[in-house]
Formats: sequence, structure tokens, C-alpha cells
Amino acid sequence: MSEESSGSSGSPESAAAGTEEGHSPGATGGAHGGTTTAPVAPPDAQLIATLRDALTAGRYTVDAVNDRLGPVGQAALGRNHTLPGSHALGSDDDPQATLIRLWPLQSEVSTAAVERALPGMLDALVTAGVLHRDGDRIRSAVDLAPYDGDDGTAGWIVSDHTPGMDGRIDEVGDDYVLGVSSASVTLAQIAARNPVGRALDLGSGCGVQSLHLARHADHVVATDLNRRAVTAAAWTFALNDVAVELRHGDLWQPVAGETFDQVISNPPYVMSPPGTAHLTYRESSLPGDDLVRTVALGAADRLNPGGTAQVLANWIHPADGDWRERLAGWFTGSGCAVHVVQREVLDPAEYAEMWLLDAGLQGGPRYRAAYEQWLRHLASTGVAGIGMGWILLYRSESDDPDVTIEHWPSPVAQPVGDALAQRPGQLAVAVRPDDQLLGTRLTLADDVLTETLGPPGAADPSAIVLVQHRGLCRRVQVDTALAGVVGACDGELAVGQLIAAVAGLLDEDETAVTHRLLPRLRELISYGMLIGGPA
Repeated sequence: MSEESSGSSGSPESAAAGTEEGHSPGATGGAHGGTTTAPVAPPDAQLIATLRDALTAGRYTVDAVNDRLGPVGQAALGRNHTLPGSHALGSDDDPQATLIRLWPLQSEVSTAAVERALPGMLDALVTAGVLHRDGDRIRSAVDLAPYDGDDGTAGWIVSDHTPGMDGRIDEVGDDYVLGVSSASVTLAQIAARNPVGRALDLGSGCGVQSLHLARHADHVVATDLNRRAVTAAAWTFALNDVAVELRHGDLWQPVAGETFDQVISNPPYVMSPPGTAHLTYRESSLPGDDLVRTVALGAADRLNPGGTAQVLANWIHPADGDWRERLAGWFTGSGCAVHVVQREVLDPAEYAEMWLLDAGLQGGPRYRAAYEQWLRHLASTGVAGIGMGWILLYRSESDDPDVTIEHWPSPVAQPVGDALAQRPGQLAVAVRPDDQLLGTRLTLADDVLTETLGPPGAADPSAIVLVQHRGLCRRVQVDTALAGVVGACDGELAVGQLIAAVAGLLDEDETAVTHRLLPRLRELISYGMLIGGPA
């Protein structure tokens, strides 16, 4: 499933140990449309403190749970199968085994086992709707998953259970609260992490993004339209002892008139046929990609000077126009530099199939009719394809802020957020007038290496490629003159001096070399492969 897709898995969630793109393994299953149970009461401070202590004492962490399940059990759980994990636990009934059975494995346990693992808390957790009691048997009513991130975030996430475990057909309601998914892991990894004053998590769901924001923001506001998500997030924040201001409401209504230094959002961007959108976490009532446009432009309007926004999104590739021009038109007059990174493009059939699978309809009696409805809807609205990726905004002081829209399906070095956050500074150097750029001292970034390509035994390479090992991991082919200038960029000599020296060595006209290389140097600076000093 795509890194921007929403499906979660039953496995303990680690943002550091996913696939190459930072995925959480696995996908959801199960048909939607029934009801689910979330905590029915706000978290009680004393209960939360006692529960946190018990989870800590029981070594209910990502690493410890994965060690206990073993590689086979862990991998199976990532595919939404629990039996190998149950085999790994055997007949053990220690507190850690009980916690794993209750939550990752979604199994029933005895009252006595729960009393040992969560001493004195059973009645309170049942009353709160976290656990369900049926005679002497106890099962979890919501998910409580261990979580850790590559930035040091560690703790627990409260959400609804992953549906479809072990091939079950589970019914979930419109207000289903998704846990940590591949999309939420990706958003955490593309988000800027530099210290900020005020940050907004728009559409916070279970609260995982706010946990990351709280590490570098003085004040975090989290909003969601789904009241059950707000309740689940309250449990998440309380368990992790993180101060986040939670608000209920739709889109920008809960923060009307406010501005922020950072906005992040994993909005409900799925373009479902009219009348079928009912899962709050993934779908809205707005047609096409209007919801994404509303979120992106709303973020641009609410950024403080120097502020940034990171949004996961889907957008339309129109049959009768250029998708890049269409997206660029959204941001005319926004006052923000824009960087859209398209990671994947699906045709209408692929898009429908992915979200029908996510909805648990594949293989069921309604699948063919639903598939037909999706295809007709997308065709009727002139959709040739659907782009999936990132919208990155930077509040700019420029009268003509940069708008870069690119298709970049290649692997990136996650977490990529810190590298992306440097783009405004890179652009400021890249757009300097020729005379200023020629007087600038550049330094080659320490993650950039050179590859030479050519037949074995050849005296000279047929191609020279600069390879970036951080950020978007770009590969840029250069000629001999540009390679010579780049290789000499150590901050000692100005660009003009380096070009003059290389032109002399190659016995080429300095003016011609200058005109040829300056645009390429600007490109490398904008990519972060060359770092500019004062003009």
C-alpha cells in the first residue's frame, strides 16, 4: 500500500523501523458501516498515572514487544495475522504476555491475568470503555499500542482496533479512529522539527503527530471533527504526559483568527463517489480535491512569517490540462513558497482498487458494484490520474515566492523533514543576482559524493554524477567543468574565481563557461548539494 495510504496494521508501531519509505507494515481489512467503542469518559488523572506505571512495569514498548513476538510473530502481525504471535507467547501469563494478548493480538484473557498485569484498574478501565468484560473473560475495547519514533518520541497511542485481523469481516463506524498508519508515519518524517512557538495538528486523529510536535513546539493545538478521535487523543496525550490543547471542530473553524509557526495535516483526502463518503478519517463531503485545496490554502493564510506547513495530499490529474499548472494556480497570491513533491501516480482503476481494499470490500458481495461506482465517478469528473504526495509551504517575505512542483518517486532518506526545512535558505542563495552569486563562497554538502560511469578500462568516464545521500537523494549528472567547480567548493574561493580557474584549465572562454555553469550551480544550491555563504 502507498506511503500516503491510510491503512494501519496490528503491529507495535515504530516510525524508525518501517520500510524504506517509513511505512508501518500491513494493511487494514474489514467492511465499514457498523459501530465501534472508544473510551466513553475523559481520561482520569489517577487512572492514567496508574496505567502508565503498569505499562512501563510490564515492558510494554515497541522493542520489548517485538522481541517477545520474535521476527516471525512480528512480521505476521504486520500482515494482520495473530496466530504466530500467540504461538510465540505459548502459555505464558506474565504481565507483558497479558498486555500483548489484550492489545496487539486482540485476544481474550482471564480476569486474574488482567489483575496481575493491571492491578486495581480492571473496573475503572471497563467503566471507561477501554476494556470489555464478559463474565471471567476480558478483551480490549480499543487499541492501546506502544509507539516510538526516530526523533525519540516514545509511548502509547490510543485508537480503535485494526479491523480484519486474521481475515475477520469487522464492521467499523463512520467515526472510526485510525491508529498509526503508513501515512501518519510519513507525515511525521516529512515534518519540520526546528523549534517553534505555536504548532497546529489539523485533523489530529489519535494524536500521534502532536506527540512529535510537542518535542519542538512551545504550544501545540490539535483539532478534529470526530469527537471520538478527540477523546482517543486525550487518552494518548494523558498517557504520554504531553500537554496539547485539544479542540473539536471542522477544518479551520476551531482556530479562527489564529496563526501558527507550523501547521501539519493528514486530511481526509480520499476522492470517493458522492454519497459514499462516510469515514471521517479519510473522506469529506467536498468534491474532488477541494478538501486538499482548502487545507493547503488555509494553512498558507495562517502561517506566521517564516512559518512552515506540511500536508499529505491526493490531487487530480485532469484529462484536459497539466496537473502542475493546476496545482500552481492554487497558490497564486498565497505569499508562500511552495514545494509539491509527487511520490506516486495512480490511474483511476488503481485508485479505486486501493481504497476499496482499505474499506474491506474486496472479495465481498458489494465489491463489483462499488468498483463500478468509483470508475464512473472518476470518469465523469475528468480524472485521468490521481497524484499522491506532499505539499510543503514556507511563509515567504518575497514578492514572487518560488513554486516548485515535481514528480519524485525515487527513494528518499527518511526522516526527510529537516532537509526539506532548509529549502527557504537554499532558495535565497540560489536566486541571488549573477554578480552576487559570483562573489559567493560555496561549500559542497558533506553528504554529496561523486560517481563516475563508463566502460571498464576506459581512460575517461562517460558520465559524472553527483549523488546526494540525505533529503531527496537527488542524482545530478554534470560535465567536466561543473564537476571541477563543485569539487573545489570548500568555502575558500568565490564562485567567480573557481569558474575562472576551471575555464583556464580547460582552455575555454571564461564568459561562456560562466553563462553555462551559473544556472546549474543555482540548481545544485536549491537542492542543498552546495551550501552558500554570505554574498
